[in-house]
Amino acid sequence: MATLYLDRSGIELRPQGRALGIFENDRYCRSVPLNLLERVVVAAPTSLSTGLIAWLARHGVSLVILSRVEGRAACLMGGPLGDAKRRLAQYRAYCNPQWRRRWSVRLVRAKIAAQARTLRRLLRARSDQKQALAEALEQVLRLGREVNGAETASLMGIEGAAAAAYFRGLATVFPPALGFQGRNRRPPRDPVNACLSLCYTLAHWDAVQAVHAAGLDPHLGFYHEPAWNRESLACDLIEPLRPRLDEWVWEMFRQRTLRSEHFRTVRGACLLGKAGRRIFYEAHEALACRSRRRLRRLGQLLVRVLETEFGEKAVRETGSNEEPVS
Repeated sequence: MATLYLDRSGIELRPQGRALGIFENDRYCRSVPLNLLERVVVAAPTSLSTGLIAWLARHGVSLVILSRVEGRAACLMGGPLGDAKRRLAQYRAYCNPQWRRRWSVRLVRAKIAAQARTLRRLLRARSDQKQALAEALEQVLRLGREVNGAETASLMGIEGAAAAAYFRGLATVFPPALGFQGRNRRPPRDPVNACLSLCYTLAHWDAVQAVHAAGLDPHLGFYHEPAWNRESLACDLIEPLRPRLDEWVWEMFRQRTLRSEHFRTVRGACLLGKAGRRIFYEAHEALACRSRRRLRRLGQLLVRVLETEFGEKAVRETGSNEEPVS
């Protein structure tokens, strides 16, 4: 299944039987068969009729609309899986503090382990930054050992401290000319953060789609608290994937596939230029395919766990959702 990226102004999309037609200035350019299409990502002014949007949703093709400057996105998907009992099990799990703590501990532990793996790979590749990377790795590993015994309220503090140490190490492997000194966003102020923000945004909406396809509520997370307009469960799922995305961004700059001339600054925001966006999207798709497979597996695994511990059978056997079956 493919992703169609639209990054040029003046494009119009139209339904054409079992294919999606692409027109520019009212002239036909090409079509994409629906059976090959999983999502459409729109990153430039594009004409979309209400009929087209409904047609995409009916055929299960998701639509993601990105705002380059604001770093925001909107996503449209078809109907979720019809089994509402999965969401009931999800709501029961959310109301169980012990289960949420176990989930949160596993999630933070997995993210910190992924950060450590990335730092080890960077150590092997950049021996000239051995001291800074080794110090970052030592701090991340130390914080990782604190996770198992931490209470829920402490986990975010541990995760934040690990992220700060990790990004201090990560910053040392990028060329100083890129101006990357750590994570910043809304807007990103340097080329590295521009790429990280775009990677995280695309991964987030892939996670929303995976949760949606699994029949769960993307807004009800277990580690990330519910918040206005935030798909908290999708935020949960992408946390362990972030270090791999960071490493991919580093590789893009290390190999000079992306360079400083591919970026421009608009109202204080560092943005990919036209040539840079084309390079980014073409290279990113291979990474995204692997991430999407993992997200789908995580969604399916979560459903199995929720149905086992908080499904109707578990509730009948325990007589309550206070103490689920382990």
